[in-house]
Amino acid sequence: MAQFTKATSVKDWLNQRLAIEKVEKVMGSEYWIPKNINFLWAMGMILAFLFLLLTVSGIFLLMYYQPHVDTAFYSVNYTIMSEVDFGWLWRHIHAVASSVTFLIIYIHMFTAIYYGSYKKGREMIWITGMLLFVTFSAGAFSGYMLPWGQMSYWAGMVITNIFSLGDLQFNGLVEWIRGDYAPGQAFLNRFFMLHVFLLPLAIMGLIGLHFAALRIPHVNNQDGEEIDFEAESKKYLAGDKKGSKVMRFANDFLSKDVMVLGIFLVFFFYLVFFHYTFALDPVNLDPADGLVTPKYIYPEWYFLWSYEILRPFSVNIGLIAFGFSQVIFFLLPWLDRSPNTVAASRRGLFKYWFWLMLINMIVLTAMGKLPPKDPFSTIGLISAVLFIVMWLALPFITKNEKKA
Repeated sequence: MAQFTKATSVKDWLNQRLAIEKVEKVMGSEYWIPKNINFLWAMGMILAFLFLLLTVSGIFLLMYYQPHVDTAFYSVNYTIMSEVDFGWLWRHIHAVASSVTFLIIYIHMFTAIYYGSYKKGREMIWITGMLLFVTFSAGAFSGYMLPWGQMSYWAGMVITNIFSLGDLQFNGLVEWIRGDYAPGQAFLNRFFMLHVFLLPLAIMGLIGLHFAALRIPHVNNQDGEEIDFEAESKKYLAGDKKGSKVMRFANDFLSKDVMVLGIFLVFFFYLVFFHYTFALDPVNLDPADGLVTPKYIYPEWYFLWSYEILRPFSVNIGLIAFGFSQVIFFLLPWLDRSPNTVAASRRGLFKYWFWLMLINMIVLTAMGKLPPKDPFSTIGLISAVLFIVMWLALPFITKNEKKA
């Protein structure tokens, strides 16, 4: 049994039983961050804060939301928005946060791609990050169903139809997911349970795993420099803070994170108070009606790029292309054959691949919101084909890349 001594304080008593000093060192004061990084490394902290904001605002909304097909729409659009004090504010915060979360996720993701933060030794950081992306996507989709408006209903109908897998006709699987032939009470119950319980638990677990994956290989830096963290941390602890190439996570790096977070919150609450409508589809302000199909059915903006990869093709080819787009990002650490862990600007052909991929995904997103008719459908088809070709070409582009 562990040896316990008489505690000299409450902190000492807790430390003997919970090792709080060791935890604090592991998570903060002796977790080392490179100095040569920029504000883009604060995106992870912003995402953690946004998840906290989504959780808190979601709890307040949950107090008045009614998960029933007859009352869900009115509980959101009338009770919460009109009868509950500041209910409108919590709904706006929740809606804007869910949308802005994906903007920050994409910035975080492309920052990692640009600086090669998925390369040898950091594969698990990338994989856990992509798992978080998938889980946040599932959370956003399930939450989009809950207001039970027109676009909620029909987007749910279209997206769940994907699981029929085209000519394989797995209609039984689709009905099993929905709980019925068409979205109804069972469908709403299942997505309510996923959104408020299972997916938040999964996200919390994956956030912990993502941070744990960062512990051994440490955070990458913008110069791609291989830092001896043990030697540099000893310099820092010996008092040579200026000469050391690293700094503490708490409170050195954390203070920089908080400054960037403060600037972000000005932008965030500007959207909440003045431009919240961008996060609320006007079609979804009508109650769900299974007998009236909207003229155009589309998901939220953060899913449009993958939706546009699905849309231009025939059903079977479209499903294959869609599946390809969902899986391929996970394989990036193995598709990039270059030995370089440096900024894309120093990587020959890869820098053109990176910027073309980013621009192409923006084009796919724009085309996904536009009607499926020429010239938009043609542009969407070209962009979807280009997306697939670029990923298939990546190993060949990077295989013979010279050491930077």
